[in-house]
Amino acid sequence: MREQPVALVTGAAKNIGAAIAARLARDGFAVAVNHRSASSAAAAAAAAARIEAAGDLARVYEADVADPDAVTAMVERVESELGPVTALVNNAATSVACNISWLEISPEEWDRVQATNLRGAFLCTRAVYGGMSAAGGGSIVNLSSVRVPLGRPGNLHYTASKAGLIGFTRTLAREMGVDGVRVNCLVVGAIQTREEATYGDQEAIDAMLLDLQSLKVRGTPADVADVAAFFVSPASRFVTGQCLTVDGGWVMT
Repeated sequence: MREQPVALVTGAAKNIGAAIAARLARDGFAVAVNHRSASSAAAAAAAAARIEAAGDLARVYEADVADPDAVTAMVERVESELGPVTALVNNAATSVACNISWLEISPEEWDRVQATNLRGAFLCTRAVYGGMSAAGGGSIVNLSSVRVPLGRPGNLHYTASKAGLIGFTRTLAREMGVDGVRVNCLVVGAIQTREEATYGDQEAIDAMLLDLQSLKVRGTPADVADVAAFFVSPASRFVTGQCLTVDGGWVMT
């Protein structure tokens, strides 16, 4: 086992999660690439393989972050194989690209989205807390969405879960600061991924977003990864409880 800091990135099989995992690996972390189930196993393995091909260390860990037992078992494996987690990125989310009226959301679907997006962050944070506090500190980064300050219609269950992560971030920053653990949040804008097709024609989506953004370029997963890397680096040692918007100047808060 190498003596190097360990980062756990949830939902890291593709898109923003995979980009964050790759960036933290380049920054010297041994990276635990989490994915949810067998359906995402190949993508997670490919994400880890790209990291390893670059000469860095990554391992794949399957666990549904909404399942307490699965999260506990995953973190125990990570600690055994890589070492205590000193950076946790709570990226795993469901219903990211969805356009549905709130009247069409069933109670079961509401609960499912909250379980992954909000309870998952709670469970993963609780699971790594012992190792972080014993190590004298660490960094937790939660991923929220510009849907929260915008109040965009549709996908209410997702937006509510992402709003919850902002309160989660601020309260935990107060409670965990005494242990040297920093907790911050990224409020993420429209990032270009294949899932955008849910909303219609790509050219129309690009035109709409570029009109709304101050910067006339589309955001990429790497743009989010760069800011996440800042939040887990020593450069942000005096920053906690903060929400930083990464959206090309769409929302100004």
